Amino acid sequence: MTRLADAFIKGRPALVTFVTGGDPDPHATDAILDALVAGGTDVIELGMPFTDPMADGPAIQLANLRSLAAGTKTADLFAIAKRFRARHADVPLVMMGYANPMTRRGPEWFANACRESGVDGVICVDLPPEEDQDLGPALRAAGVDFIRLATPTTDAARLPDVLKAASGFLYYVSVAGITGLQQAATASVAEAVARLKASTDLPIAVGFGIRSPEQAAAIAEVADGVVVGSAIVDLVGQHGAAAAGPVQEYVASLRAAIDSAQKEKAA
Repeated sequence: MTRLADAFIKGRPALVTFVTGGDPDPHATDAILDALVAGGTDVIELGMPFTDPMADGPAIQLANLRSLAAGTKTADLFAIAKRFRARHADVPLVMMGYANPMTRRGPEWFANACRESGVDGVICVDLPPEEDQDLGPALRAAGVDFIRLATPTTDAARLPDVLKAASGFLYYVSVAGITGLQQAATASVAEAVARLKASTDLPIAVGFGIRSPEQAAAIAEVADGVVVGSAIVDLVGQHGAAAAGPVQEYVASLRAAIDSAQKEKAA
């Protein structure tokens, strides 16, 4: 079993949290990642700052700008990952970002750097399955999961291409839009998750627009995992290097709401 697989078999929906690496600066990220773990996160997505984050809303756009202004480089992200792995042997860490920083030095370089720093999986937002050869073979050769994205516009004809060679979990983007600004109705998410589960055994984690504990609990009733990012990134933007405490408190509230909903469902 891999760390990612273990995260989704705990008998409860997994809490997947996102922060932008290097925000507010590369060394402050360490304490924020520790706060995510202390708050009850099951899987962490470490965002790779990029100048043109086309899928992201204002919160993550600003986080990218703060990180880049602090001088964050790809090497800093892998150093963050390596330090994280030394502190947390069992918590899955996923690199999330865009193709340019992942492929500019060659896919093998990136995949090997992931493996050597303890990264478990990669989400590449703008690399469609038709271009899998640009990154997928190298990641698989390095033993790193390539996590795919499905959206409300992923129809039955396209879904097999999305699922082909996907691993780790399937990330369902619940709205046709950017991060942080919208939330899909729980009923539509439940319908989509059921459709996806009919086609794959991968766990389904749902993200985009989930901010409150109540929203997280509602999604947890129908999905295998709940992804929260922009609300955490907002806290980092508000508190800067002192964000660890507020982040831990907020993530703990999400964890408690998800667990409470699961207990009520099982009762």
